[in-house]
Amino acid sequence: MVEWEMPEADFIKLIEQRYHVRVIHDESRTLEVINQLAGYLNATRRHFSLAIDFSGMTPFQVEVLRLTSQIPYGETRTYKEIAVQIGKENAARAVGRVEATNPMPLIIPCHRVLGSDGALHGYGGPGGIKLKAWLLELEKSPLK
Repeated sequence: MVEWEMPEADFIKLIEQRYHVRVIHDESRTLEVINQLAGYLNATRRHFSLAIDFSGMTPFQVEVLRLTSQIPYGETRTYKEIAVQIGKENAARAVGRVEATNPMPLIIPCHRVLGSDGALHGYGGPGGIKLKAWLLELEKSPLK
């Protein structure tokens, strides 16, 4: 999971409750994730090379998030396009719900998914739509 603006103890408790696991914090195992996230946010990285654990997700969630993770840097798709791509053309709202509960924002770039009208609709990160707009602008700039 990726989370910001949450105290570490609360984050660990959230993971333990959601996935029914015991979390042992090990900075040596999170350092690469932090470095890659920092590189993305500093416009020195466009892609993540991290293993993603889809445990605890439904097949529908996995399918939506896998397609979302394939949206190229700087490009966008709509909820409807993803629904059509998985063969459920009337499931745009369900796709939106999956994106809204994406446990790995940035790594799985749900900010690249827009409404059918091309507008920004919701973002669960701090700052909401303003952050989503900022991330999309970031992806328009060249690598540093």
